[in-house]
Amino acid sequence: MVSAAAPFAGQSRPMDVAFENRKLEKRLCRLVGQAIDDYRMIEDGDRVMVCLSGGKDSYSLLDILMRLQRRAPARFELIAVNLDQRQPGFPADVLPNYLRTLGIPFHIETQDTYSIVKKVIPEGKTMCSLCSRLRRGILYRVARELGATKIALGHHRDDILQTLLLNMFFGAKLKGMPPKLVSDNGEHVVIRPLAYVPEKDLIRWAQVRAFPIIPCNLCGSQQHLQRKQVGDLLREWDKRFPGRVDNMLKALQNVVPSHLMDRGLYDFAGVRASGRPQADGDLAFDEEELPAAAALAADEDAAPRHGAATRRVFALTPEED
Repeated sequence: MVSAAAPFAGQSRPMDVAFENRKLEKRLCRLVGQAIDDYRMIEDGDRVMVCLSGGKDSYSLLDILMRLQRRAPARFELIAVNLDQRQPGFPADVLPNYLRTLGIPFHIETQDTYSIVKKVIPEGKTMCSLCSRLRRGILYRVARELGATKIALGHHRDDILQTLLLNMFFGAKLKGMPPKLVSDNGEHVVIRPLAYVPEKDLIRWAQVRAFPIIPCNLCGSQQHLQRKQVGDLLREWDKRFPGRVDNMLKALQNVVPSHLMDRGLYDFAGVRASGRPQADGDLAFDEEELPAAAALAADEDAAPRHGAATRRVFALTPEED
């Protein structure tokens, strides 16, 4: 006879769910902490403006940064900023109410960019480009007014790889989305602490934390965007070929300029035989031997690894892990 307390087939016991949730939390903190350390995204005394859209990614970014803030040796401030673009039906009270429960400083900037985009962009055309430019200019101004030293965005691993493929397929450029850069007006340092985090983990974390998600009605309804198509491709690869997407991200961190074709990046015209063995020389007549597929599969808990000399401030210690 089955106990009344026993779960049905396919159901998880509460203890199992709690264990998996805790494991996910530790993985997210470790991946974000390592990315921050690897690229020196946040340092002592920083005032970090976290751009909060109401989507799962930015909610998760703020949530994880608050967890790291409580234990990191570096002392830094967080201030959440939302741009209310006056989209029809936008629930303007959701984010302020949520942020008040967190007890975190926040600022809501209200600017009617929605009307501008709808007026300028013909019906059915992609609105993301103009919307992004308008939003970026406003957020730069707000960052200056708030005295922010860093602007944190919620782009994750999959966003970075989608950008890489989009630039390859449609822009004829080998260009991704950097984890840290100077803003186009030269005034701000923009960081992406979720750079190592898979989107599937953020989807799960949003469910665990029950974030009050606010959909973007401006561009979210444009289902045939090129980015969505590339995103579907990456998700299919991730399911069918475990480790492939992880290795794509690692490839962005292991660039060999002499084995690409950019004449501005490498002096191909000046290449001469030296008569000495070259560590990075080309085995011109040999097929390059690639690792077996099994060896390429990455541990889901592992982040890209860098030089041992990297200063670890935000990463989990073995005791915490």
